[in-house]
Amino acid sequence: MDLLNTLVDKGLRRELPTREEALAVLATSDDDLLDVVTAAGKVRRHWFGRRVKLNYLVNLKSGLCPEDCSYCSQRLGSTTGILKYTWLKPDEASQAAAAGLAGGAKRVCLVASGRGPTDRDVDRVAGTIKAIKDQNEGVEVCACLGLLSDGQAERLREAGADAYNHNLNTSESTYGEITTTHTYADRVDTVNKAHAAGLSACSGLIAGMGESDEDLVDVVYSLRELDPDSVPVNFLIPVEGTPLAKEWNLTPQRCLRILAMVRFVCPDVEVRIAGGREVHLRTMQPLALHLANSIFLGDYLTTEGQAGKADLEMIADAGFEVEGADQVTLPEHRADVAAAGGGCGSHESAGCGSDEGAGCGGHDSAGCGAHAGGGVCGTAAAAPAVTEPRTDLVAVRRRGAGTDLAPNA
Repeated sequence: MDLLNTLVDKGLRRELPTREEALAVLATSDDDLLDVVTAAGKVRRHWFGRRVKLNYLVNLKSGLCPEDCSYCSQRLGSTTGILKYTWLKPDEASQAAAAGLAGGAKRVCLVASGRGPTDRDVDRVAGTIKAIKDQNEGVEVCACLGLLSDGQAERLREAGADAYNHNLNTSESTYGEITTTHTYADRVDTVNKAHAAGLSACSGLIAGMGESDEDLVDVVYSLRELDPDSVPVNFLIPVEGTPLAKEWNLTPQRCLRILAMVRFVCPDVEVRIAGGREVHLRTMQPLALHLANSIFLGDYLTTEGQAGKADLEMIADAGFEVEGADQVTLPEHRADVAAAGGGCGSHESAGCGSDEGAGCGGHDSAGCGAHAGGGVCGTAAAAPAVTEPRTDLVAVRRRGAGTDLAPNA
């Protein structure tokens, strides 16, 4: 297929595909799906080999959020019955992180609900970062605390944070339909603050909220311009008690096409399968490893994920290997820029772009983040053959952080 050959060539050169080419990936038919996965897999293996990076979420503060993000079970007025608790103490958070690290995770993502941290909250998180790093040599720590005020990103970096997550979630044109208590520009500003402080930027999206193909391409192109080191791709978990509880728009095939499109647009960036992979990819999760080079291990912020042991078996059975703590995730040209304290840098017309851009890339449906069908070259896509809602696969987290039960890792 000429389209796929062109996209592979561009991906190996870190060259930006056209919007028409990105849309065409989303419009490919199920008959062509394995060809799409094979093509994007060549780009993934070129930059990341067969390594899979494991990340582990620790929900420092659950629920009690004043924001109204429609996808989120922690939102203002949520009736989801999730765990609700205020800040974990540093030793509690460190104990929770230890379970994920023992399971093979090399990055711990510290997440807190809310609009953004106060300066006192930043002090709390700084103490937690120190506790985790004192007990686990070489661990990466990513903070995800919402909108940042001036100077807070610098304080987090001084405390030992390696990265900061804040997702764009959806396209700028539709953002106001999903959230009204803050703006798309607020999210862009926070990621810019993380960049400027020398933190590795992490910013991604949520698919499955009823968006169009054009919306998906818009947000991924915005992410390329934003230039994060990692792009979490969340698939909406329609949790009862949220406004999007009835949005079951995804099929496993649709999810794979979305991941392939992200890989082609951001070829040398850590693409992470985040919240919702178990619900929407289901038995096709191993195929997604040919597209993404990073996943979350175990549970998410307020919902349960696949058993950690099953994650490790899936990676091994698919012929991949868990990335070791001594291995560098990013390709050399990106890792050198990040190590120099410049965040991710910009790559002219390569990699994921220049600068601009936020929950964490991996909650229940993404943190504090349609159509499909036939045609190879962007012809009108038929509506996806969505299966019956799999509400049986959505379970509220009742273990790990904030409970007395052992976490899943």
